[in-house]
Amino acid sequence: MKPARWPAFGLAIAGILVAGGAAAGEPKAVLELFTSQGCSSCPPADKLLGEYAARDDVLVLSFNVDYWDYLGWKDTLASPDNTERQRAYASARGDRQVYTPQVVVNGSEHVVGSNRADIEAAMARGPGLPVKIGLAEKDDAITVSLAKDGSVAHNATLWLVFYKDKVTVPIERGENTGKTITYANVVKKLRPIAMWKGDDMSVDLPKSEMAKAKTKRCAVLLQAETDNGLPGAVLGAAMLTPSNTPSQ
Repeated sequence: MKPARWPAFGLAIAGILVAGGAAAGEPKAVLELFTSQGCSSCPPADKLLGEYAARDDVLVLSFNVDYWDYLGWKDTLASPDNTERQRAYASARGDRQVYTPQVVVNGSEHVVGSNRADIEAAMARGPGLPVKIGLAEKDDAITVSLAKDGSVAHNATLWLVFYKDKVTVPIERGENTGKTITYANVVKKLRPIAMWKGDDMSVDLPKSEMAKAKTKRCAVLLQAETDNGLPGAVLGAAMLTPSNTPSQ
């Protein structure tokens, strides 16, 4: 589904390198799905992205948007911030393409979220994540570390994101009436935590942040900005998924 197109403001996030509690290989792509419980075209994309989320070489993040709420069902996971991020991506690309289901691959290219072939092709074209980020869990803190990298041409922002790996929602009204849909890696909270200029850096984050977000899964994401403050290239990221805790 495609709504009217708006100008975009703000920043967006993407990218991930797994470390910390549960080890995995370095993912080759980050898939950000913009979806809605009120969109009849979205369930196939939600299911497909759930399949990608089971892979350790791909990071999936689901962002439910709110612009279809008027169709008879208010999305229980939607946030205006998610809608703003989607618009920011569109403005940064210059195409103003805002629709659901939309997947943004590696923070740059967008494709229809239910089209596996297009997603695979976009991942194959992806430049990867050049900056390595360490993310470690301590008794009362999460430590983020970045090594000096002279290849970074612009300042970049570190983002902290908390998410739940699965959220299942029964939909009672609207275009998806009667369906029960499971969303993968639903983002619950994100905020900027630091700026990086290419030098050695270490940041400690209190674990209490995770308790406030009511989830035990978090990621740190590094993304450059364009000159006008829109989301630029994804430089790297790290994800912490504690192996000794149940899925949340």
